[in-house]
Amino acid sequence: MTHSLSPLLPIVYSGEVSAAKARGAAIVALESTIITHGMPYPGNIEMARSVEAIIREEGAVPATIAVINGTLHIGLEDKELEALAQAKDVLKVSRADLAFAIAERRTGATTVAATMIAAAAAGIRVFATGGIGGVHRGAEESFDISADLEELARTPVIVVCAGAKAILDVPKTLEVLETRGVPVVTFDSAEFPAFWSRSSGLPSPLTLNSPAAIANFQSVREQLGIDGGMLIANPVPEAAEIPRGEMEIYITRALANAERDDIQGKAVTPYLLDTIFHLTDGRSLKTNIALVENNAHLAAEIAVALC
Repeated sequence: MTHSLSPLLPIVYSGEVSAAKARGAAIVALESTIITHGMPYPGNIEMARSVEAIIREEGAVPATIAVINGTLHIGLEDKELEALAQAKDVLKVSRADLAFAIAERRTGATTVAATMIAAAAAGIRVFATGGIGGVHRGAEESFDISADLEELARTPVIVVCAGAKAILDVPKTLEVLETRGVPVVTFDSAEFPAFWSRSSGLPSPLTLNSPAAIANFQSVREQLGIDGGMLIANPVPEAAEIPRGEMEIYITRALANAERDDIQGKAVTPYLLDTIFHLTDGRSLKTNIALVENNAHLAAEIAVALC
């Protein structure tokens, strides 16, 4: 069940999002951790503005979600986006600490899970991101499994990504999604992608070839009363990908470094991504930007189809 936002909650809609809601226009939610924790300034603000522009070009309205000084923002004005891109000591908030950031009047960037919660409560049905979290390698000992998977099982938002981050245990991630009843659809490919690479070597559970077909699938799920979200895996453009075999070498080295440095919890993913950035001489970041922009295109098309 989707809950609406309480009138007592400190919340602000951007002017653009407020107007879009009033006229029933297509809206695409965007997370904010990719801005605060994904890349340094000014590359992060350039990427954020580029993604928002792509969504507008496709006929939808972008809604970047964040907590700023205890207020939940659904959509950011340009000055707010600029300030967030330069902010220091920003909390990385998921389901467990979204309310904490608001209650303690902190500034927090939303992960996939927290963005889904806010988007669903605001009536936004589509969300574009880079890659979802999932089951970490070695999870049988660490029990490190992202809250993103549970959120996909319970919150009715279509999440468009480039697959699970390749630093994860992708087969186990797909198994958990299947167990939790989350539809996993790869766009226009029979193979499930692996973030920086177009293929993970695993078959996709489902395949659809148009935004309209994805929108129709979600509409039928809603008519059947099926709860939860849907994961749309959108392979990175071929010109921007780093082949899976090459990426696995970098990932193995990054994981070894993380174990050596005793990196744990929420620090694991940012550490691995930063290490891979340096191992690839920055190529991984260029691929990351390309896939986020590609996902924004598809998410906007789906949102327009749903309207």
